[in-house]
Amino acid sequence: MKRKLLIPFAASLMLAVAAVSCGKDKPVTSEADQVTTTRHGSVFVLDTLNSKTEWKGFKVFKTDNTSHFGTLKFEGGDVTVKDGALESGKFVIDMTTLEVVDLKDDAENKAKLEGHLKSGDFFETERFPAASYEITKVTQATAGDYNTVLDGNLTIKGITKPVQFNANVSVNNGEVSIATEPKDINREDFGVKFQLPVQNGLIKEEVNVQVYIKAMEQK
Repeated sequence: MKRKLLIPFAASLMLAVAAVSCGKDKPVTSEADQVTTTRHGSVFVLDTLNSKTEWKGFKVFKTDNTSHFGTLKFEGGDVTVKDGALESGKFVIDMTTLEVVDLKDDAENKAKLEGHLKSGDFFETERFPAASYEITKVTQATAGDYNTVLDGNLTIKGITKPVQFNANVSVNNGEVSIATEPKDINREDFGVKFQLPVQNGLIKEEVNVQVYIKAMEQK
């Protein structure tokens, strides 16, 4: 698989996570990891135009499987770098930007599905317009396709859970890039429990997310 450098992932979509702040709903549930990272290094500000979370959801029928995929944009965030290595990071995902990319040529069904995903059946974006991810620990990987393991707290719909991503991280010429491995997130862990009538197929509990982050050094 071709690796992209950035998220999310969030991710993953996604797309991501600390408590949602900025005047938004506080977490209703928290099972977060303790934050062991520090913010003593240089600050790199998230490039929201070139960062995103990609997501993919699956619907299972008796005869075959179908899927929808799309993106989420970031509202903001930053990372810190210490001694040339990633030290910490916090990101806020704008859930109102949820887009179903595979239906881009079918405007009617695209709008219908996006509206349903933003409704109370799924992510309830009117009440919870933001999700977030806060890195709690950064570990250098010694084997495999990814050079870093990111532990962090993901908050969706006011519910915070620890989530770990494998990622490729690079720090070069005033820019930080992060690209996570595709990661399955159990939507029911975050209160997203909508299910179709049995005759219409089954929506899988797992949503696959991949996060791409680009951050620029604050001058």
